[in-house]
Amino acid sequence: MSNTKIALVGACGKMGSLIIRRVLATEGAEISAAFDLINIGKDIGEVVGVDKLGVPVSDPKDLSAVLKETKTDVLIDFTIAPATAANAPVAAEAGVNLIIGTTGLSAEQKTNITEAVIKNNVSAVISSNYSIGVGVFFKLVKEAAKYLGDEYDVEIIEAHHNQKKDAPSGTAITAAEIISKEMGGKDFVYGREGICPRGKEIGIHAVRGGDIVGDHTVMFVGNSERIELRHQAHSREIFVGGAVMAAMWLPSRKKGVVYEMSDVLN
Repeated sequence: MSNTKIALVGACGKMGSLIIRRVLATEGAEISAAFDLINIGKDIGEVVGVDKLGVPVSDPKDLSAVLKETKTDVLIDFTIAPATAANAPVAAEAGVNLIIGTTGLSAEQKTNITEAVIKNNVSAVISSNYSIGVGVFFKLVKEAAKYLGDEYDVEIIEAHHNQKKDAPSGTAITAAEIISKEMGGKDFVYGREGICPRGKEIGIHAVRGGDIVGDHTVMFVGNSERIELRHQAHSREIFVGGAVMAAMWLPSRKKGVVYEMSDVLN
């Protein structure tokens, strides 16, 4: 059985380096292509500090041609929203499946990517968080919302490093959407200032500082008691493991479908 050929966008960054190392340590997987705006032409193995892989860093403008030439099965993208919005449809048109961990995508960008996946009969996993622990966290949040209902106020607090560009985090938004669905629909309020009496909303608050990998706390606050559910990421490795797991899982799945990380875990 042939290896799953995996390519990366943003291959020279922190996440790219970690993903490459995880792919190399995963049986049945190989790096087929690497894309970035820097180190073009250099061997990606040497760039990230592993053995030479014979895979040069390519310019993203050559994405389609390189993906086709290397017969890539899956493209992993953990970059920024504008880049993902541009590159994902190109990869889909090249017949390549997608693992997207980019956060901050607009509703229109998500729709365009989904339409490209369906039109080109490929498959994709799009998730705000690839941590296995966060998958369990979402399930616990859903169960709590189901049982506690409108009698409890909901506040979500997330904290990330000072280089994170979007706020609030995609994970916080996903948690809020899960809770809102269970509670029959809620407005979202992003932070508070001035005179703002609390209504039937979900409050979402973002903290940015230092090198925090990712903390998420959901508070269900009632009269005389509260329940807090918390997930803390100690290392980016938790996202890397889930992304590579999803990349190995995806090629054999039904085409023309956009999956979530919960589908991979199930």
